[in-house]
Amino acid sequence: MTGKSKRGFASMDPERQREIASKGGREAHRKGTAHEWSRDEARTAGRKGGEVVSRDRAHMAAIGREGGEARGRSTARARQANFSDRESGVSVSREGMPGAMPPGERAVSQSPRDEVTR
Repeated sequence: MTGKSKRGFASMDPERQREIASKGGREAHRKGTAHEWSRDEARTAGRKGGEVVSRDRAHMAAIGREGGEARGRSTARARQANFSDRESGVSVSREGMPGAMPPGERAVSQSPRDEVTR
């Protein structure tokens, strides 16, 4: 909170606020003073607001920077989650299996292609 105390409408519980706001909306429709936006009106208003905001280049740069940082954080979290999903609590060992390599030794491929490059 910014140091202001909640008074009046803000101090009411959300259910009571919703009840009062609903009464106001119903009354406006009853009187015929309520405004319902058409798709074209909403599109025009949104375009006007976007044009006004985009004139402030510093503001737009800050918005873009925040979006990029948030995207980077969410991508990093997703990668971390995917990595931890693949980890298993089960330890697997090849010791005692036929053809198993002792720990620390490197396997050498026996394909004919590798014969030429060795």
